[in-house]
Order: sequence, then C-alpha cells, then structure tokens
Amino acid sequence: MKKGSEGEVKGTQVHAHKGHAARRAVCQVITVSDTRAEETDKSGKKIKESLLSHQHAVARYQIVPDEKGEIVQAVQQGISDPEVDAVIVNGGTGIAKRDVTIEAVMPLFEKEIPGFGELFRYLSYAEDIGTAALMSRAVAGVAGRTVIFSLPGSTGAVTLAMEKLVLPEIGHIVTELNKDR
Repeated sequence: MKKGSEGEVKGTQVHAHKGHAARRAVCQVITVSDTRAEETDKSGKKIKESLLSHQHAVARYQIVPDEKGEIVQAVQQGISDPEVDAVIVNGGTGIAKRDVTIEAVMPLFEKEIPGFGELFRYLSYAEDIGTAALMSRAVAGVAGRTVIFSLPGSTGAVTLAMEKLVLPEIGHIVTELNKDR
C-alpha cells in the first residue's frame, strides 16, 4: 500500500472526509413513464426502498408522463422545496423519440456531475448489459443545493445505480452542497 506524505495509507483521508457526510438526505422520487402506475412501478419502488433502508427520507413520489414540460415541472418542484436535498428521476434516458428526460433535466443543472454518467455506463457495461450501456444517457447534476440523478427506468439499472453510486455518495454530495451555509 502506498503511503501519503503524512504517513497515512492512501484512501484513509477519503474515508475520513466521507465520515463528515450527512447521514440522511430528503429525496423526491420521480418515475417518467407513459405506461406505469404506482402498482406497476418496480423501479420507483426500488428507489424508495433503497433510500429508506439506508435511513434517507422520501418526501415525495410521483409518476409523470414522457412529456418534457411535465418532467421539468416535477423536477423544479423538488429544486424549489428547501426540504428536498435530492431528486432522483428514473426513466426516459434512452435514445427513443419519447425519451426526453435528459433534455428536460440537463438545462436545470447549474453544474453537471459528469463522473456519475461515466461510472454508471462503465458499471452497466461491466456488470449488467454489456455494450448496450453505450445507449444510456444517465446523468447527474446540481441545481442550487439540490442534487439531481437521472437514471434509466429498468429495475436492473436502478438497482445498480442506487447500490454502487447514489447510496454511497448521496450524503457526501448533500454535505458538499451545504457546507458553506
């Protein structure tokens, strides 16, 4: 193992830094779909269960159609709510004509978090769907003090994103967004 200039094993600082992360995030979950209802929304349910099992809160959950204006309105509701730390959107990230989530969400970003999409596509390629991962347009970004994650709608993609990326970092991201308050 490599040692840092202060004699610490590299990586220790990262864990210590994350130790100051918020332990709880208040989230809004949005499923984008023309066909799903609450009873059939496996991905939305998976996101909510994942958040709750890690002591995060779900302030709001809704399903909106694949319509750019409705997606924007739903995400803006989360951004404008001072209690909401994160908006997690699933669905509409592919390349089909009706997939407009990315076009709706990205203009709302003040800052993009490009590493999220890069890592998601890498993990999707390596652990889930192989080369089909190149069609994923999953993104994350920041609007004010709110982080926005936009995930594909499949339950496998949601599980991968939540377990490998969102849950390990959401508290850290929320802390970073609020550290200068």
